[in-house]
Amino acid sequence: MSNAQVKGKSRYISMPDTLVILFGIVFLVYILSFFIPSGKFDTEKVSYIADGVTKSRTVVVANSYQAQKDSAGNVVYNPPSIFASDGKSGFLNFVYDGITSGSRDGGAVGVMAFILIIGGAFGIIMRTGVIEAGMVKLIAKMKNRQILILPVMVLLFSIGGAVFGMGEEAIAFALILSPMMVAMGYDALTAVLVTYLATQVGFATSWMNPFSVAIAQGIANIPVLSGSLFRIIMWAVFTSALIIYSILYAKWVQKNPKKSLSYNTDKYFREQLAEIDVKQHFGFASWLILAVLTAGMVWVVYGVVEKAYYIPEIATQFFTMGLIIGIISVVAKINNMTVNEIAKSFKSGAADLLAPALIVGMAHGIILMMGGTNPTDYTMLNTVLHSSANLVSGLNEYVSAVAMFIFQSVFNIFVTSGSGQAALTMPLMAPLSDLVGVGRQIAVLAFQLGDGWTHCIMPTSAALMGTLGVARIEYSAWVKFIIKFYAFLMLLSIVFLIIAVMVNYQ
Repeated sequence: MSNAQVKGKSRYISMPDTLVILFGIVFLVYILSFFIPSGKFDTEKVSYIADGVTKSRTVVVANSYQAQKDSAGNVVYNPPSIFASDGKSGFLNFVYDGITSGSRDGGAVGVMAFILIIGGAFGIIMRTGVIEAGMVKLIAKMKNRQILILPVMVLLFSIGGAVFGMGEEAIAFALILSPMMVAMGYDALTAVLVTYLATQVGFATSWMNPFSVAIAQGIANIPVLSGSLFRIIMWAVFTSALIIYSILYAKWVQKNPKKSLSYNTDKYFREQLAEIDVKQHFGFASWLILAVLTAGMVWVVYGVVEKAYYIPEIATQFFTMGLIIGIISVVAKINNMTVNEIAKSFKSGAADLLAPALIVGMAHGIILMMGGTNPTDYTMLNTVLHSSANLVSGLNEYVSAVAMFIFQSVFNIFVTSGSGQAALTMPLMAPLSDLVGVGRQIAVLAFQLGDGWTHCIMPTSAALMGTLGVARIEYSAWVKFIIKFYAFLMLLSIVFLIIAVMVNYQ
């Protein structure tokens, strides 16, 4: 064996599996539970106006934190038991508890079902062979203009993240674009850049996101969707940076695809592409399948924007899309499709995404180990929130703004919902920003930037893990790939926060 092979092998062994990483985080949380006491907050309902409609949310009350104490007045620590049999969370129960947490509208159960149904639907769609054949024909026609696809994709997905909080929806698009990027000589990492990462750039820098900016501003008691010009400029800068990075990276990989960190896992897509019949006739049925797929994607976007569709509805939309395409394929006898093949393809597609679905469930177990996200329960997470907020006080305005941003970034690891994090943190950060003199608008800015970037790298993000799953990318490979650009995003965010303080952004 050559030295290069030995080095390559050792590098691979040194990259832990995602489940190993999650188990390590759970173990760390378990150890910390012996040293961090439990606490809770009081809550109240606040109202705010968004789009001319009065809305309300239950939020924590500032300065209402209470540490749990026993009858002797000593603070109480509530470390989970090793194995729980009384319905409570235990260290070894985190897998089952995490997988079964949530409801059909969200949490682990909802997101896992969403991922599996999308996988099954696209298992049917990909079984027809029409999508891959269409991509190959498109790439052949574009020839030297292929690189133009990247900035267009980044722009579209960034707008999607900014306007309606696009995130989980990127999973389906990454599933389609991953083989396309490999066919163009790039890699699956490029597909994740121009789809999922682009949505997070738009989400983090949005001037109108109803699920983060609007809620945070309403809770902070400042005009909803105010300060738009500064955010629009920020969005343009970050989106442009991602476009440049995606193009430079894609060209670098195209020169030598073997340098890609996803080269080994991209073998799945290369084998798929090798089986494509480039001379496949595109008859009426094939074009009808492409039309159904396009109409289905438009339906999803329309549903999210106009009807506020979420996980249950979107999953059903993709299932409907896959079912219709399967029926068309059977009737037209495309790629020898039969009714039984529809069922087999659905099961196969869902099975392909079982691993990322399990990861999503296990990641939710981390939150349960910290006691959950209910502010009125005595939990370790509430104490972490209270202590972190106190660290910001007493700092000068520039350091305070950056500290708020870092705090929001770290806290988002445990509370991945943008609206949920806003309800927990903004009632504490808003009055605190008044005390340190940075303004509530800057506190909201720190929240949205911190909330956005964490989703690009943490394994607790269901959308990230689902996207990596359909792109066949190991989480450890993604972290190694994105860490430098992630650091750039964080530093650029700090620059904008400093500018915001300098201009007294309101």
